[in-house]
Amino acid sequence: MNYEFTIIVPIYNEEDNLERLEKELSGYISKTATKTKVLLINDGSDDRSQELIEIICRRNAAFHFLEFAENRGLSAAIKAGFDHVDTPLLGYMDSDMQTAPEDFDLLLEHIGEYDLVTGVRADRKDSFVKNMSSTIANKIRRAFTHDGMDDTGCPLKVIKTEYARRIPMFKGLHRFLPAMILLQNGRIIQIPVRHFPRTAGQAKFGLWNRLLGPLTDCFAYLWMKKKYINYTIAKKG
Repeated sequence: MNYEFTIIVPIYNEEDNLERLEKELSGYISKTATKTKVLLINDGSDDRSQELIEIICRRNAAFHFLEFAENRGLSAAIKAGFDHVDTPLLGYMDSDMQTAPEDFDLLLEHIGEYDLVTGVRADRKDSFVKNMSSTIANKIRRAFTHDGMDDTGCPLKVIKTEYARRIPMFKGLHRFLPAMILLQNGRIIQIPVRHFPRTAGQAKFGLWNRLLGPLTDCFAYLWMKKKYINYTIAKKG
């Protein structure tokens, strides 16, 4: 099958969510008009996640996996997905099932005109502290990047693979994906998507990850922006 779209799913100690993840994703790819496959990336889990991932991939031909030798973080898992995708379009979602795969169709409607389409959680189902810290972090990030995005932490995105592969990833850069597309003179848009409460497993990000960490990453982004190399070939002989 000539697949058009790959959904990248980073996983770290999510054994309690994987059965539901399989059900939701397999149901989605059986119905969507876009020929879709799934790449599960185990970021060095130390629970039963890898065992369950391999079982899932054995019984679903469109599911594949990568297993890290050790935990390297979310940005590394996303980067590995970018490196190994072989379809013209790629998507990204978390394994906590707080977003619905069906909402990828809302994003895919716009990917012809844009180079990155990101979801924005219109009605977030998180705690007050989590929502407030994310709101503050997004305001700080927008002040540095001027990307116009309200919710870069939303774990639902679609990107043209050629643009994703040119992003020079570093730890924490997953929060700056829209801004890095803008550095390539790409076009970006945000689309409202649904959001659900976490029903299993534990969140991997605390106050430092959501607020103080992104602040320091903003300075890394500014350095990257200053040093970023971008060019367009006018003629080739």
